[in-house]
Amino acid sequence: MRFKKLITPGYCNSAKRRGIAAFTLAEVLAALVFMAIVIPVAVEALRIANLAGQVGQRKTVAARVAERVLNEAVVTGQTQGTSQKGVITEGQMDFAWTLRSEPWNEDAMLLVSVDVVFPVQGKDYDVRLTTLIDNSTTPSTSTNTTAMR
Repeated sequence: MRFKKLITPGYCNSAKRRGIAAFTLAEVLAALVFMAIVIPVAVEALRIANLAGQVGQRKTVAARVAERVLNEAVVTGQTQGTSQKGVITEGQMDFAWTLRSEPWNEDAMLLVSVDVVFPVQGKDYDVRLTTLIDNSTTPSTSTNTTAMR
């Protein structure tokens, strides 16, 4: 007696589909190697972008602090003498500043500089603003009055 083989139509098709749709071991390993290379590079790129953004933001604030200190020193006439130091708090950050003045070698002018130091991710950065002021006349604090007739 002879028996016929029973083959179900769905069984053959699903076996063929499974073989075509699967990844080989070499493809999986290649994908893992690619990810092992790309992920650290992408994370480092994000860290550098974050650092650049923070430095840019804080440098803007530090320049504003330096301008304020420099303007105040020039207006009040505190540019003569030794260097001055201080700390200004902007938001949650502290910005340490140093004001220095030295004679300019060309004319009777004074070179006034403000250095502002600020930390970003454990590293110190600085901003320097410098200006020249006329040293030939000393600023006076007296006021001029006119006589009324």
